Amino acid sequence: MDGLQVTRRFAIPAEELRWRFSASGGPGGQHANTANTRAEVRFDIAGSRALAPADRRRLLAAFGPEVRVSVADERSQARNRALALQRLRERLAEALAVERTRTPTTPGVAARRRRLEHKRRRAQLKQQRGRRYSPED
Repeated sequence: MDGLQVTRRFAIPAEELRWRFSASGGPGGQHANTANTRAEVRFDIAGSRALAPADRRRLLAAFGPEVRVSVADERSQARNRALALQRLRERLAEALAVERTRTPTTPGVAARRRRLEHKRRRAQLKQQRGRRYSPED
């Protein structure tokens, strides 16, 4: 395993991921009671050499010194390992995402023209709904 690619510019080396396996809880059979299918992966944010200082600050603020993902959804350890990596990737990527600041803009000329045209049509429609007087009145 080469590691975990989190974003385009950030990957966690395999040696920085710590794995632990244990028996999954809940009903099962002979297999579930003897096999260690529950997978837990830990990533030490504070001690990682793969993180840039800005990313480290962002992750420490989101998770603290360590992030841990535990999965016992499947009966297979391999599938639980894959799910744990996927969930860890999603959590880290979400915490690393920088929200762009909104730059206020003004409506363009065409947008203003369309708005006023729509407003004019609505006004004409509403005027047509008024009372109609016959010439005899």
